[in-house]
Amino acid sequence: MNNTTARKISAFFMRLFTLLSFLALLFLASVPIQAQEDDDDFFIFDEEEDDAPTMADPLESINRVSFAINDKLYRGLLKPIARGLRVFPVPVRNSAANFMNNLGTPVSAMNALLQFDLPNTGTEISRFAINSTLGILGLFDPASNMGLIRDNEDLGQTLGSYGVGHGFYIVIPFLGASSLRDFTGRLGNAAMNPVRSELGDDEFLILMLLNIEIGLSLDQDTYESFYDSALDPYIFFRSAYMQSRAGQVDK
Repeated sequence: MNNTTARKISAFFMRLFTLLSFLALLFLASVPIQAQEDDDDFFIFDEEEDDAPTMADPLESINRVSFAINDKLYRGLLKPIARGLRVFPVPVRNSAANFMNNLGTPVSAMNALLQFDLPNTGTEISRFAINSTLGILGLFDPASNMGLIRDNEDLGQTLGSYGVGHGFYIVIPFLGASSLRDFTGRLGNAAMNPVRSELGDDEFLILMLLNIEIGLSLDQDTYESFYDSALDPYIFFRSAYMQSRAGQVDK
């Protein structure tokens, strides 16, 4: 990352921190902060659950091709790079992941606000203010130690909270499982992300790819273990995605 990019990120943090610090004071003065359990675990779901969510999959034949392409991309490129990052100690990679997560907190806060979820809005704003200062621009996560648990809201969840259905299931090459609603949400998240407005598209894409690789470097081959043990990996990951997203919207 060159000096110009570093200056842009620094300026972004200063402007956003000033705004969110003010909002945090308002929320903390009027709204009790409620810690929530982190339910980001994508793979915890019940395959035999009677009321398991369903989603139309009219493009299954095309989706299976995309799924196979993504599997080869993961095994042949993304995971080898992630293994290479393991030369760095886990605390270093954890700090990098914290930094990336902190950059996404404003989007989560905005979506919580759009859902009129004031406690989570206050939590996300407070997390950003605390981790950007005490946590040294988000490299550390003292907010979690204070009971302010990361919520990670997105526009797909916001649309779902207003009753917008998934539409149908899609597997996007290079991006993975999604739905018509959630893919629209991804585009909206990128548009509302203040980091993207500060950086060029190329620099933003590099940050996103780096975030993916850091996450994979910290993962203990979860994808491989589930893929290799599933009778039909495509069906398994489709079901996991549906139940995970349903749980995120309903929480």
